[in-house]
Amino acid sequence: MQGRVVGRVAELWRFPVKSMAGERRAALELRWTGLLGDRQYAFHRATNPSRFPWLTGREVPALVLHRAAFRDPEDPRNAPVEVETPAGERLPLNAPALHAALEAAAGEKGALIQIGRGAFDAKPVSIGTTAGLAQVEAAHGRALDPRRFRLNILIESEWPDSALAGLRLGFGAAQEAPALLVAEGIPRCAMITLDPETAARDASVLRTVAQRFDNALGVYAAAARLGVIREGDEVRVID
Repeated sequence: MQGRVVGRVAELWRFPVKSMAGERRAALELRWTGLLGDRQYAFHRATNPSRFPWLTGREVPALVLHRAAFRDPEDPRNAPVEVETPAGERLPLNAPALHAALEAAAGEKGALIQIGRGAFDAKPVSIGTTAGLAQVEAAHGRALDPRRFRLNILIESEWPDSALAGLRLGFGAAQEAPALLVAEGIPRCAMITLDPETAARDASVLRTVAQRFDNALGVYAAAARLGVIREGDEVRVID
């Protein structure tokens, strides 16, 4: 595979349930619909007729403290999901007690839905770079936990993530390595104000991204060639 080296894959994440904490994985399978198992489930506001009906951390900040994981991480299409609550209780994702607690926190009726193609806001894969995060931290004046930005792929790189827009990236050394076509920057919302460890809101994080980075951090991407992406993979621009 030819092309300039961008960096290497530092972290891989998938989020079995939209807005809940993610699973860090050593390898993830890239399919046309995104990374296997990512955002496969979501809670939605049952009486909300809008174009964005999801029940997310914007309505219930504590969602980000719920840790969702597939019981069989190698078979996310069929494996049930178990959730560890902030109190340390382990419950099936469909447990009535879990649903009741989330509805009480939201103050409205909710429902769980499984979406094979993933409950994405726009494109299925989100990428960021260590250089891009460092720019935001420098502008913000303090360190920020990368998990706050809910990226699927964090690339250790000297390239800011904005420099990847429009490029085709290959992962690994094989001639037919999996590849992603990078699109535009990811417009950010109140989700990034939530601390992933405490769910405390800090509006200044969104203010920094909005005022200093045109409200974009990270870049969206879609599959260009399928395969398995692994932590440690070299990332190259495909010419």
